[in-house]
Formats: sequence, C-alpha cells, structure tokens
Amino acid sequence: MAKSITSRPLWVNILAAIVLSLVIVLLFFLSLRWLTHHGVSRNVPSVTGKTFEEAKAFLEKQGFEVIIQDSVYVDTLPPSGVIRQVPDPDAVVKVNRTVYLTINRAVAPLVEMPNLVGYSFRNAEMVLKNMGLKVGDTLFKPDFARNSVLEQRYEGEEIKQGAKIRQGSAITLVLGNGVGQNEFAVPAIVGLTFGRARAMLNANGINIGSVVLDDGVTDTVNAFIYKQSPTRFNDDGKIAHIRSGQLMDVWLSLQKPVGDSTQVEEPVQQ
Repeated sequence: MAKSITSRPLWVNILAAIVLSLVIVLLFFLSLRWLTHHGVSRNVPSVTGKTFEEAKAFLEKQGFEVIIQDSVYVDTLPPSGVIRQVPDPDAVVKVNRTVYLTINRAVAPLVEMPNLVGYSFRNAEMVLKNMGLKVGDTLFKPDFARNSVLEQRYEGEEIKQGAKIRQGSAITLVLGNGVGQNEFAVPAIVGLTFGRARAMLNANGINIGSVVLDDGVTDTVNAFIYKQSPTRFNDDGKIAHIRSGQLMDVWLSLQKPVGDSTQVEEPVQQ
C-alpha cells in the first residue's frame, strides 16, 4: 500500500488527503445532530412535592439525569420531599438534560436559641421565624411592659439563650399584659425573707424591681427585707396603693430588722 502511494503523483495524494478530510468533517457534522440530540426537546415535568426517590425514578424514565443540588428544612413538608427544581416545571430543554433538585432534610438541624427577653412580641416573632422556629402558646402575666417578652419556654421549661434546639420547634412566650386596673394597698413586706415576700408579691401580680444587697448577703432567698419602695404609707400617713404589674424595690440584709411586725399584711384590692 505504501508502494502504491509513493508511485502515484504527489498531486493525487494531496487530492486524496483533501477528499478524506472532507469526508471526515462531513461525517462529524452529520453525527453531531445525533450526538447532541439537536432539535429533540422535552418539557420538564413537575416533581415538586414528590419524594426524592419518586422524583428520580420519574425523571430518569423521561430521559433526564438527576442531581441533588441542596437540602434545606421545612417542617410542613415530608422528609426527603422535593422543594425546588432547576430547570423549572414545563421548561423546554433537550433530552438527557440534568435536573437539579433541592430536597427537604429528613432530620431538622440544630440552631441556637436566641434571647428574646425584653423584645416586643412582634420582634420576637420575627426573630423566631428567621431562626426557623415557631411561636407556640402565648401566656400573660402582670407587668408594666405590655406585650414585652418576660420569659421564653420550651416544652414547659424555661430555655436559655444558646441552648441547642431543633428547627421547627415551638417556643412559648410569656408576655406582660400591662399595669392592671385594680388598685390595692401596698403590702408590708419589711421583716419577711426575700423568698417569702417574692412569692406573696408574685401571687398578686407585683414584680420585684431592684434588689439592693448589704455586705455579706449571698443567699438572697433567706435574706431579710429591711426596706421597701413603695412604702406601706405615703408622706401623709395614709396607706399607699399599687397596681398589678408595677414594681417594688427591696433592700436585703442578713439580720432581721428590729421592731418588724409579725403580722404579714396581704394586699387588699380596692
């Protein structure tokens, strides 16, 4: 064969090479249509809401390839459910096109509980939503800060800032309902232990404000109150009044004050 090539004139070999090159190029372009499926297109079916296994089997049967692009967590959707797809449903694409899916996580991720105490209810609701958490029950207790978050609870227990919690969890918020309308006499709590006085005040919707400690006081629960504000009597010597939700400041000492009344005067509503 080499002898026949060398025996032919050079121009014949050059012409043969040109013809062969043209044939190869022509075959390439003719096969390109088949290789790329040019002109062959399909509508992408909608698989949103299906499980990943169902979506994968359905798309592959239609001639598409499937790849998981991302995973997020939405508590209202079933685990491993398809949340988004690219290309969008009904998009016209070539066959064998890859469809990228975003699926719902089977297990909710952990997030850190924010500190909502002091937030308004609306702001607390927005923070929880941004963290992937929900507002559960809303409870109210007397406090001058109306609709301000006083406590945050999870499953009946107070939850601290930074605690790990699953996305989608419901948080109970304890809110202030404002100062009450009913007035009653300021209770006399001088001479009581702080623990006993606090329980009595809480039962009547009065909150503890500032707590001033004398030197050496480490156990506040059993420390004695030797001063209170507001006082039982006003400057005119008349009984002062207070409303639910207002604050009382107390001063604590290790020693029980001398001359205190042994009779505890409970608040009397007027």
